[in-house]
Amino acid sequence: MTRRVTALALLCCVVLAGCSAPVTLPGVGETDVDTGTVSDRPSTPETGRDRTSTPSSSEPTGDSTPSTPRPDATTVTPSATTTDGTREPAVESRENPYGEGTLTVAIDARNVSADRDVRPVVREALAYWEANAERYAGYPIDYELLDGSDTTDADVVVRFVSDIRNCGREQHVAGCAPYVTDGPVQRPALVRIQTGYDDDSTRLVLEHELGHTLGLGHDDAPSAVMSATTVLTTLPRTDASDRALAWNDSTLSVFVDYGGVEDREATERQVTAALEYFADGAEGTVPENVSFVRAADAERADVVIRFTEESPCGATPGSCGRVGGFDPDGDGALESYSKLQITLASLDTDAVAWHVGRWLGLGLGLEDEEYPDPLRASASYDERRSEWWR
Repeated sequence: MTRRVTALALLCCVVLAGCSAPVTLPGVGETDVDTGTVSDRPSTPETGRDRTSTPSSSEPTGDSTPSTPRPDATTVTPSATTTDGTREPAVESRENPYGEGTLTVAIDARNVSADRDVRPVVREALAYWEANAERYAGYPIDYELLDGSDTTDADVVVRFVSDIRNCGREQHVAGCAPYVTDGPVQRPALVRIQTGYDDDSTRLVLEHELGHTLGLGHDDAPSAVMSATTVLTTLPRTDASDRALAWNDSTLSVFVDYGGVEDREATERQVTAALEYFADGAEGTVPENVSFVRAADAERADVVIRFTEESPCGATPGSCGRVGGFDPDGDGALESYSKLQITLASLDTDAVAWHVGRWLGLGLGLEDEEYPDPLRASASYDERRSEWWR
């Protein structure tokens, strides 16, 4: 099966807090927005009067958001111009708070995986400020990147950490550094960088935090580095389609909008039958710990099932499904799901469970050949209306 995915990278906000300057971002599964749609699911052939279909890839998600592009792999370092094409003015000269023109820099990479060398990224970030500090910070600076991991005598220590705590009032931060405006400077100036981001994003966070150690705030130029908002991309992660469970939680909340269905009680029995079938493992095709709870509203639900008379699925009775989620590594494939939307239009009541089950399978990562026999795409008209879940 081929899946085409439209997804956005995670939006990360850079916020100054107290005397520390963090890069903050929403944690996956907490405040992120749904940013992707899996589409072009192969349609189930029509059997009788109902069919299943998938909206084209041009259709947005149910709660789509404006696209925020990731930084290009080679353009995270800014020029001296603003987004409107005008040059950012140089600042007035000021005294170097460190009292010396060359600062020694040590790297503490104990929390970096053994197969990754972060020295080139650190060196590039340092080179950026060697070329631009006089223009933007008001005084020139040179750096000497020390060999080894001894941080004892360094003026600046770049420490890579798995997570960052105690950085002002902010939480979920990707970087933190002291905001140095006046001397004397307490040494070493500790720059903490969260691991897990790709080289471009790591360099951008480094440049941002080093800018704070030179006395620059979020309203200072260059805006492409010091701005309070940016986009960060993680290192490659396992795609949702390759995970045993594509969701961050095995308990999924479900909201059902029955619209104007004639027999709500019978329809509810059909929906419940499909949910219970998957909660029982769907004949071993989904993890045993999957469960469902009912949600009070659609916005907070993981799974939204809607019954409509006019369908986006097409002109004939049928069903549509779409899944949204997160693409933190920016590879164009979702790494986790956060929303499954199922739309059913003008279906016979006794076919509802089958259609809901088909789309629950999509949301739980089943490929066509992995569906249990009762939910195979070739199921007949009568099979779809049977009590196949028993």
